[in-house]
Amino acid sequence: MPGLKIYEINANYVKYLSVYQNHLFFSDGDKAGRKYIGIVLEINSFKYFAPLSSFKPKHKKMDEGVDFIKIKDYAVININNMIPVPEGEFTPIDINGTKDPHYRFLLQAEIREINRQRNRILKNAVIVYRHKERNGDSTPLAKRTNNFLVLEKACKKFIS
Repeated sequence: MPGLKIYEINANYVKYLSVYQNHLFFSDGDKAGRKYIGIVLEINSFKYFAPLSSFKPKHKKMDEGVDFIKIKDYAVININNMIPVPEGEFTPIDINGTKDPHYRFLLQAEIREINRQRNRILKNAVIVYRHKERNGDSTPLAKRTNNFLVLEKACKKFIS
């Protein structure tokens, strides 16, 4: 099986989807030009972008869960915030071509750990997807998880 890669998603696509989902991770006021990076998985015949977030001090105290995976102390993956993404709206990051040596080292360390945890990440993504599908908003996990079916419809609309 091929290893997972780190991708950047088109910010305009994230902005488009933010209309369909209240707690989407889009920040329109971000003047620094925030890049949305994460991994791409396949679920329900859709490519899904699972965002990576920088590791923060609060993450040390947080327990991992089915929807929250620590990538050592480099980053976290918020599976509950994954979104469907069409081809052409995400591009692989050229880790070895990254000019900043500290950022390149961080990305290299992250992708090594992501691939070490690959099976767990893929399994958890399917579990979270199915949980949301079955439970709507009736559980704490389902309440903090994106509405994948609504986002899939929006993704199809974006493509057409």
